[in-house]
Amino acid sequence: MRRRARGGWWLAGIAAIVALGAAAVGAQRGQAPATVQAAYTKHEYRIPMRDGVRLFTAVYVPKDRSAVWPILLTRTPYGVAPYGPDAYKSSLGPSSPEFLRSGYIFVYQDVRGRMMSEGEFVNMRPHLAKKAGPADIDESTDAYDTIEWLLKNVPGHNGRVGMWGISYPGFYASAGMIDAHPALKAVSPQAPITDWFIGDDFHHNGALYLPHAFGFLSGFGRPRPAPTTQSGSRFDFGTEDGYRFYLTLVPLSNANALYLKDTVAFWNEMMAHETYDAFWQARNLRPHLRRIKPAVLTVGGWFDAEDLFGALETYAHVERNSPGATNTLVMGPWAHGGWTGDGDFLGDLRFGSKTGRFFQEHIEFPFFEHRLKDAPDPGLPEACVFETGRNQWRRLDAWPPAEAAAKALYLRPGGRLSWQPPSEASAFDEYVSDPARPVPYINHLAIGMTREHMVDDQRFASRRPDVLTYATDVLDSDVTVAGPIRPSLQVSTTGTDSDWVVKLIDLHPESAAGPSSSGDRALGLRPASRMAGYQQLVRGEVMRGKFRDSYEAPQPFVPGEVTRVEYVMPDVFHTFRAGHRIMVQIQSTWFPLVDLNPQTFTNIPAAAKGDFRKATQRVYRGQRAASHIVLSVLEGP
Repeated sequence: MRRRARGGWWLAGIAAIVALGAAAVGAQRGQAPATVQAAYTKHEYRIPMRDGVRLFTAVYVPKDRSAVWPILLTRTPYGVAPYGPDAYKSSLGPSSPEFLRSGYIFVYQDVRGRMMSEGEFVNMRPHLAKKAGPADIDESTDAYDTIEWLLKNVPGHNGRVGMWGISYPGFYASAGMIDAHPALKAVSPQAPITDWFIGDDFHHNGALYLPHAFGFLSGFGRPRPAPTTQSGSRFDFGTEDGYRFYLTLVPLSNANALYLKDTVAFWNEMMAHETYDAFWQARNLRPHLRRIKPAVLTVGGWFDAEDLFGALETYAHVERNSPGATNTLVMGPWAHGGWTGDGDFLGDLRFGSKTGRFFQEHIEFPFFEHRLKDAPDPGLPEACVFETGRNQWRRLDAWPPAEAAAKALYLRPGGRLSWQPPSEASAFDEYVSDPARPVPYINHLAIGMTREHMVDDQRFASRRPDVLTYATDVLDSDVTVAGPIRPSLQVSTTGTDSDWVVKLIDLHPESAAGPSSSGDRALGLRPASRMAGYQQLVRGEVMRGKFRDSYEAPQPFVPGEVTRVEYVMPDVFHTFRAGHRIMVQIQSTWFPLVDLNPQTFTNIPAAAKGDFRKATQRVYRGQRAASHIVLSVLEGP
């Protein structure tokens, strides 16, 4: 594998996530602590909750007393630094500097048990549907009690409150709009965590996202012995080679035995709950997103490796369970939190405009201004979504669009994909999956989960014998996919368990003079010569095979028996341009992004080294067992 300079996010430890969770302060331009201090007065409070626990809260109040101001609240586990009444942030609020100039009462709060707040911290604290007394607390009650105290004790407000947050703070924003305080009028959960087993952060369909989970929890997960203003230290990997490092975590028990040494309680809790049991189900916020009263602006990135699932699921569940709610979805061509910057590129892709600035100026800022200050209604659509491939914003009255039709792409002989079902009675392709030599998820060195891998060139994978690759003929017209992707695989394995990874890829023309070259240049993409033959990942997702029928009750495969494996991959909104081809790759390892499946049916966190075995995998493509990928195709211009 070649070495690439680490210019992107390094997600080992917590530095990148903290930067987002602490309110994306680095994205704002033209601000400094002196600028903030000149216009705002900072106060620090310890706000009592209904059970007596006090939460540390920093409040920045405009010095201009000629008006009253709305409150904009962020609750975070990452700290509200800098601490001290005379130490000021370099920026306030979301990433647009217009918030600072317009004037809000900005409030930042350490959540229960983190940094300077009292109490016990609980990861993804379960929501209590029924509360019998003041001891029954959750993040919804803490948000409610905080708002109630602010309204009674902070002068100069107009009686309206907004909440927002990115990633983990996005979860707290979502929790705050459940059984919300009447003064809470607008909430923007951005890349919010919703379910840590099915699709957010640490697990995808039951498979562990190893570098993300270990890199985050090895720093963030260490205990706080007492209230503190100091963030935890990063884990020292001692190498940039994540592929080799994470092979030392095979079996998974090595993570604790060699490195964590029982210092990270939540890691051990994860390892003790390998299935979707009550532990994980209680941390699923989706069932509680009902009867939502505040206006909601859910924000996500099509290329968010962490919480793409959370954004789409938050919007969908509010839409389904809160009839009549103002519920808007925004999805752009962004990695995790990418909307806080310019948003004009990711990896090798160029999007032709500053999509992040567009969001900040035309969506986010007007949303809060209208709801909290009676500014003109920005007339936001139900869904404001960026169409990749064509590189344009689209205003839609539903997501996914109702007119998108399900169409199946079938695996055919010779590595072909076709809209036509197979003609042969039975056929299959096969490969040997070896846990000792797993397929890498990137073709360069990185210690953590890179943000660019969501759009990386997949040619390195298509050359491997343990990756099946299929592609359509050259497209003679554009094909737009708008919505989820549903693999339906007919497979067998010589083992008793297996992972199945499906990747949807946009195969660019091999020649710089390809049919779409001039159109691509006009859209601001890389020059065609740089993208010739590029196998651009559009969406990839894993299914841990033993969970194919139930996340609660896993089942082994019968060796050699043809078995259906179906699952849903997160939505896309992508146009495969005329002259391009649609490609699908299928494999059983994606390392170290996904932890290794031993390919024997076992409790993987407790697996021994000897449980990891080679397996021959077959993917069937005949009439009797026709593997295919169902796409949501949007017809018309």
